[in-house]
Amino acid sequence: MKLLDIVALVQDFPELGLYRGNVGTIVEEYEPGVFEVEFSDTTGRAYTIQTLHDSQLMPLHCGHGELRVVGGCPVVGSG
Repeated sequence: MKLLDIVALVQDFPELGLYRGNVGTIVEEYEPGVFEVEFSDTTGRAYTIQTLHDSQLMPLHCGHGELRVVGGCPVVGSG
């Protein structure tokens, strides 16, 4: 994974309001495998930025139909 990659969470973080499948963008790499990830709403407004390990993330290769929005949050999967 690298700067500006689109990623999805592979585990829940209810204390942060983040759940498996939430989609974010890597905006900084602090050290190998440790990233700052920005999560945005459907209007592009960031609602949280979190430091996460690569084991908590899955890189996405966005193509037609791979991402959808459920309850205002982008998630991985088909509809």
